[in-house]
Amino acid sequence: DVKVFERGAGIGGTWYWNRYPGARCDLESDSYSLSFNDEIEQEWNWTERYASQPEILRYVNFVADKLDVRGNIELNTTVTGAVFDEGTDTWTVTTDTGASARARYLVSATGILSVPSMPTFEGMDTFAGEIYHTGDWPHEGVDFTGKRVAVIGTGSSGIQSIPVIAEEAASVTVFQRTATFTVPAANRPMTENERKATKRSYKQLREQMRRSQVGVLLEPGIGNFADVDLRVVRGELERRWRGAGMSTSMVLSDNLRSIEANNYTSQFVRDKINEIVDDPAVAKLLEPHDYPIGTKRLALDTNYYDTYNRENVKLVSVRDTPIERFSPAGIVVGDTEYEFDAIVLATGFDAATGALERIQFEGVDGRTLTDAWAEGAKSYLGLAVEGFPNFFTVTGPGCPAILTNVIASIEHHVEWIADYITYMRAEGITRFEATPDAQAEWVKHVADMAAMTLYPTAASWYMGANVPGKPRVFLAYIGGLHNYRDRCDQLAADGYVGFAHASDGAPLKSEQLTVGA
Repeated sequence: DVKVFERGAGIGGTWYWNRYPGARCDLESDSYSLSFNDEIEQEWNWTERYASQPEILRYVNFVADKLDVRGNIELNTTVTGAVFDEGTDTWTVTTDTGASARARYLVSATGILSVPSMPTFEGMDTFAGEIYHTGDWPHEGVDFTGKRVAVIGTGSSGIQSIPVIAEEAASVTVFQRTATFTVPAANRPMTENERKATKRSYKQLREQMRRSQVGVLLEPGIGNFADVDLRVVRGELERRWRGAGMSTSMVLSDNLRSIEANNYTSQFVRDKINEIVDDPAVAKLLEPHDYPIGTKRLALDTNYYDTYNRENVKLVSVRDTPIERFSPAGIVVGDTEYEFDAIVLATGFDAATGALERIQFEGVDGRTLTDAWAEGAKSYLGLAVEGFPNFFTVTGPGCPAILTNVIASIEHHVEWIADYITYMRAEGITRFEATPDAQAEWVKHVADMAAMTLYPTAASWYMGANVPGKPRVFLAYIGGLHNYRDRCDQLAADGYVGFAHASDGAPLKSEQLTVGA
């Protein structure tokens, strides 16, 4: 018996809201799709190597219709609160429409990138034109024909949208604080032969994905920096630049562990920027120097750097001279007022925890999730939070999801949660809770693993660094989806180690936990 509350007027999650120009997936379509239903795999035909937002949304709706799940979903409903009742071991969920529900188990499927990070520039309410956020785009679309457009932000959303907007608008001015590494997507239509070959081998491909580091098949590294011929490395970088997508940054096997290896890969991309961009001053501004390549999610683009060769595109650095304020006419930077008809905020998301902290979750003794995470998000496996019984977090903080093919991570979590609920029902268990020791050990393990890499050196959304005031905690397990799956499966096989259990008000009992390397 399942009840789903959905804030949107339709299903699709991030692909329902993110309709900005150029929005598409940065993982190949065959990988960024559900694997649990053979019929769906065989019937659905992807049209492009990297599917666009409209196509992914059509796919989500196709799946919903195929599985006949719409009857379980209440749309246009925002969950405002959820309270755990220790007397009945149940959650009561309340919403903005007045609808409510009581259930034994509460599952948050609120998404990793679902709450737009809204800047608060002085004078925003005085701007006479339109302001749009890429993460909450008008569903009727926006016509920029003949308009002067500003784009604030050069993360993935900005990188995807700027080239498309520039083809339509009279002028585009890009305000960049931090230059971002991006490599060509080399997107193209899928051929019928490719689709047939994939469908014939889906079973083997899916198993390989599950046993991979990131849940998708990428080209492996050719060796560590100290051990390989750099002429060979350069040649491989050139080859991958032409069409290997994210694998471009993985030529050197130790790219995320060795700063020497990373510097070599980073400089390759900087050299490419200077080859592509005609104006040396603009190229210099576009060179990323603030973080090692790969320590923020690598963006994939279509003609991003080429776009700065267009006469109607201008790049303004706000690194040293930040945006001062909005005015009725536009944006003020230093002594200059730039005039616009529309402003696009490509300022990203309050990742991983943003959606959860918007809801008033009250666990044991009325403690809220916001209070529990006041010093940073903590969880056990990214699946449960100590003090919040019978509450599952799909792709929660501390799991590998944000460093993987998120569809693969979601599927693993959902299957694991379903198996756990089946186990508890068979054992007569009415309450589970992550133990304090298990959570503390897991949080430490996640942090220790991250510290072995270059990831913490970047002020990324992986650490919440894009949201003012958000505690800095590395939000992902970097040990790989394959190792994470093995760990979760072993804990389950051993009686769900790290969780305390109770039946009908009896005291909680738990197995002991040791978190290995």
